[in-house]
This record gives sequence, structure tokens and C-alpha cells, in this order.
Amino acid sequence: MITKIIEAHQNAAFDEKVRIFNSITQQLYEFIGLAHPALNVQLVPIEQVEGNDYNPNKVAPPEMKLLELSIKKDGMTMPVVVASEKQKDSWVVVDGFHRTAVCRLSPEIRSGLKDYIPVAKLDKTLENRVAATVRHNMARGTHQVELSARLVAFLKRNDWSNKRIGEELGMDPDEVLRLRQITGLAEAFQDEEFSKFWDV
Repeated sequence: MITKIIEAHQNAAFDEKVRIFNSITQQLYEFIGLAHPALNVQLVPIEQVEGNDYNPNKVAPPEMKLLELSIKKDGMTMPVVVASEKQKDSWVVVDGFHRTAVCRLSPEIRSGLKDYIPVAKLDKTLENRVAATVRHNMARGTHQVELSARLVAFLKRNDWSNKRIGEELGMDPDEVLRLRQITGLAEAFQDEEFSKFWDV
């Protein structure tokens, strides 16, 4: 059946091919019944993918050059993870900000992708997207302390308990305590619950 669709649209405009590709991958994702975003990669216009304002992961210029070279030589091997709902007319990056930047800024990569970028959509609320970004970054071992502390404070303001922060971000109590001490965010942790949590 897919072969027939491909044959029937062989000479279609690229935008139409993208529409068909996205429709087929969505149907296959629903068919397979495995709830993993990597199994439903979609192509979206690169201009509609925007970074978030909370990503604590920074990449030095040499690593950015290496990332660009990697994509030029090997292609996009991982989709960018975006929130499933749009913000205005854009998809917000959960993981893959630097891949998005390289694809947007490199004429060679951009033209190779025909101004599209592969994404996997993650169905998360804002605070859960923040936690997901932290987890992605920490899993790769790259995360800035000051911005990590800001994220913890953000989650606290959104009524996350200290226990939940630790569980969701994969931090033990000592790690969260160090964030508090290093960044001077004591005011975010002065509640009674926090004191009890750390006295245990």
C-alpha cells in the first residue's frame, strides 16, 4: 500500500511529499502502539522550530563546529524533540536546541533538508518540559549549575515538592542541596517542607 502511494506521488511537490510522509509516519506510530516519540518522526519547517528560554545546556564554539561537521558528514541522526503543542505558530524545543541552530544557520545543511527539520513531539506541560530538558541534558553529562538552579526554582514556584524535583530530575538530596548553596537560592527552599525533607 505504501509503495502505491509513493509511486502515485513520485512527481509531487516536496511540500506534498512531506505531508504524505508525516501522515504515513503518524499512522504507523498509531498502528505499532508503542508510546515512544522517536517512533513518530515528523518533518516541520525549520522556521517554525524555536528554542526554549530555559535551556541550561551550552556548547562551546569548537563543539558547535564539530556538531555542524557531524551533521554534514552523517546527516541528522537524531530528531529534535519539541513540545507537542505549538506556541503561537512555532514548535518549542525540549531537546536539540543546538542541532536546530546548526541546521538553521548552515546553508549546506539547511538546503540538504529543504528547509525542514525532523522532530519528535513530546506531550508535556510547561513544567514537565523543563524537567524533560534537564533530564536530556544531564543524561549527556552537560548541564550548567546556575541555570540548573534556576530550573529547580522554577519548578518550586510551580508547586513541585522537593521530593518530586529529586525524582523527576534524577538528583539525590545532596545534589539539590549543592545547587542551593552554590547559587544562593536559599529563599526558594526556606519552606517548612524543605527543612523536614533535608533533616531526614
